[in-house]
Amino acid sequence: MKLSSAKAIISSIMHFPFKTVALVGKYNTQEISGPIVRLAEYLEQRGCKVLITVQTADRMGIPGFDSARLVDIGNVADLVIVLGGDGTMLNVARILADYDVAVVGVNQGRLGFLTDVSVDTMTETLGEILDGEYTSENRFLLDVSVERAGDSEPAFHARAFNDVVVSKGATGRLIETEVFIDGQFVYSQRSDGLVIASPTGSTAYALSAGGPILHPTLEAMVLVPICPHTLSNRPIAVNSHSEIEVLVIRADDCNANFDGQRRLELKPGDRVRVRRSTHTLTLLRPRGHSYYDMLRQKLHWGEKL
Repeated sequence: MKLSSAKAIISSIMHFPFKTVALVGKYNTQEISGPIVRLAEYLEQRGCKVLITVQTADRMGIPGFDSARLVDIGNVADLVIVLGGDGTMLNVARILADYDVAVVGVNQGRLGFLTDVSVDTMTETLGEILDGEYTSENRFLLDVSVERAGDSEPAFHARAFNDVVVSKGATGRLIETEVFIDGQFVYSQRSDGLVIASPTGSTAYALSAGGPILHPTLEAMVLVPICPHTLSNRPIAVNSHSEIEVLVIRADDCNANFDGQRRLELKPGDRVRVRRSTHTLTLLRPRGHSYYDMLRQKLHWGEKL
């Protein structure tokens, strides 16, 4: 074999780490079917084995490609491409965090902090990623347990990528809670609720409630009160390895929400414990991606009104 040919083979191996690529689409909208088919055909032309999640393939009526359940994709795929919005990515992240699989998001929604690849340029951008032109980010998730007075075991377990929210329900009355960090009492408050967010979730509900934006590389979580009755209550950032406990003291109607996609009714005496998960999700970004450019674009910083 000629030396030049050997170098070409080595280069190809180094820049083509993704042999099996799975596609996950926002299956409740038909608008996504066209981009999924276009992307699947492109990936096959690049020599990738393509899988489409069963729900996406069935709901969209996409024939001609292999399919698999989302819970099984983590075992077989080298790369998962999510087409939709951040809500779709949140659902996928909670499931795939148990597996060592990279994820990239194509934005078919609105803001798209997590799914920031444009659907209009997705083949060009994903082609660069397949060629090894990308950077990776490891994002941690949150593990949550809810303990009920008198029960020896937690009554509920959940995982969140963005945030855990303890909040008032439909009655609109303030709830009273006590907050502990690593077993130490921090404060009691009457408010509409409390957001506990990861750095990923700091640009979601926590931001709307007046919390700070945490850079994704920070080893931190942020606690953001929602409309606290005492104006001195302010957001606080804590080490990501802290354990946060929220004790419900008084509430006529109170809920815990996880990424805004799962909900649990709470009652006085319930304790919501939030810890950093041992699992992380690997997000791929196009090379040259700038977090600050993304914030400036999504949040319209510096634009003249």
